[in-house]
Amino acid sequence: MNNKKIESITADNPLEMLPELDESGNTIGIMTRAEAHDGSQRLHPVVHLHIFNSHGELYLQHRPLWKSIQPDKWDTATGGHIEAGEELYDALYREVEEELGITDFTPTLITKYIFSTTVDRNMCMCSLRNMMGILNLAD
Repeated sequence: MNNKKIESITADNPLEMLPELDESGNTIGIMTRAEAHDGSQRLHPVVHLHIFNSHGELYLQHRPLWKSIQPDKWDTATGGHIEAGEELYDALYREVEEELGITDFTPTLITKYIFSTTVDRNMCMCSLRNMMGILNLAD
């Protein structure tokens, strides 16, 4: 396990480039994060990792107050956008390292679905990993 220090982030990059998807998950264009979150409901991909311990208990992360989407809510262990030109698992490994500092794990893709809020619309690619011992979660 990589124990590098995780830097504190206090704002999202509105110029981050994201793929725009059709309902089948095919890339049909590119847009900025700001455009993806402007209420236009343009579909874009995100990754999520669900982490369970040996008792089947789910590890959750509390979203910061500064987030524009779902601030101050409980969320999956880690998640984020797939950037333009990035592959699904490359995005997942990047997000897990950024948010949890973990680089050595093997995820399993379990489902994908579309989730909408008043400001954005995501195609969620969800993966699962039993990481007991890796995160020192209470068993």
